[in-house]
Amino acid sequence: MPGPSLARHTPPFRADQVGSLLKPQALIEAHRARDKKEISEEAFHGVEHEAIRQVVKLQEELGFKSVTDGEYSRAGWQRDFLTSFANVKIVPSKVKMRFHTEEGETEMVPPGLFVAGKLSRPHPIFIDAFKFLKSVAHAVPKLTIPSPSLMHFRGGRQAVDETAYPDMEEFLADLARVYSEEIADLGRNGCTYLQIDETNLAYLCDPKLREQVRAIGEDPDKLPHTYAKLINAAIAGKPAGMTVCMHLCRGNANSAWVAEGGYEPVAETLFNEIDITGYFLEYDSARAGGFEPLRFVPKGKVVVLGLVTTKKGKLETKDALKRRIDEAAKFVPLDQLALSPQCGFSSTLEGNKITVEEEIAKLNLIVDVAREVWGD
Repeated sequence: MPGPSLARHTPPFRADQVGSLLKPQALIEAHRARDKKEISEEAFHGVEHEAIRQVVKLQEELGFKSVTDGEYSRAGWQRDFLTSFANVKIVPSKVKMRFHTEEGETEMVPPGLFVAGKLSRPHPIFIDAFKFLKSVAHAVPKLTIPSPSLMHFRGGRQAVDETAYPDMEEFLADLARVYSEEIADLGRNGCTYLQIDETNLAYLCDPKLREQVRAIGEDPDKLPHTYAKLINAAIAGKPAGMTVCMHLCRGNANSAWVAEGGYEPVAETLFNEIDITGYFLEYDSARAGGFEPLRFVPKGKVVVLGLVTTKKGKLETKDALKRRIDEAAKFVPLDQLALSPQCGFSSTLEGNKITVEEEIAKLNLIVDVAREVWGD
């Protein structure tokens, strides 16, 4: 067993989790009732806060050193945050998404975003949600937010009003600014662990999606550099004590995914141009390719291997996970690796096709394997 030199006492931890957890039925019903204005905000928050207390307690009892609120305050992982900025509208997307499941495929055009005027942050967005999480957590409270790249990817230049932003550099600067305002506010309220949920760098690993990006007038080879600069600008003003990590998501809705293809097209930019500490990478199936792109990971950064799938309930074995960790360690030192689920369990309100009991078994497995591999 590895000695204590492999222990990690700062995020990301050897056993970590991506963010969203299955919502209890009472909370799902409360979200729907609030949308229909059938219950008050006070009544909704009563249900929400009790559910968060219970899910934080669960994570701590399982042995996680960091905990999330399960993203219980959100109906979806991205929209609640992005539409809180001024002049951001929901519109049909310009990019088609083919969702894959083990049963088959479905082509969808998910909602996109349109920036109809100058961006601003008229009020705090997730500050109250973080403050409540911090108030009930004994472990390190971790907050997740969608990447600023989501404001651009599905529409490109066409997703931004040309009167408001004739120059896209000005748009990107404003986008970074409004993000930095929220991140600085989170820091002032005690947030020391922030995760950026980034889908589009993973989407740019998929040859079919790269072609769609070209079709809307964008260059899939230049976008990773653009998004790296955008993310760096958004987090540049973070407090010194805040760790920022990134989850690369390939799509997660009702156990379906979107992107396929290894990380090779974006790896060098991803690991060396973005000023963050850790990367949560999906590696639960062949759709993510091999571990070879990890050769670009520099010293001092951590890769959290998403080897435990949230797409289905069948439990992985310890031996299989350890073998995969050993394979990854051929390309990046074991000391720079950690373990997590491949994604969240509930990016949408209803969540993936998995039971709470199966979710708990997978989280417990991650903690057990991490202890056995790294000795934490």
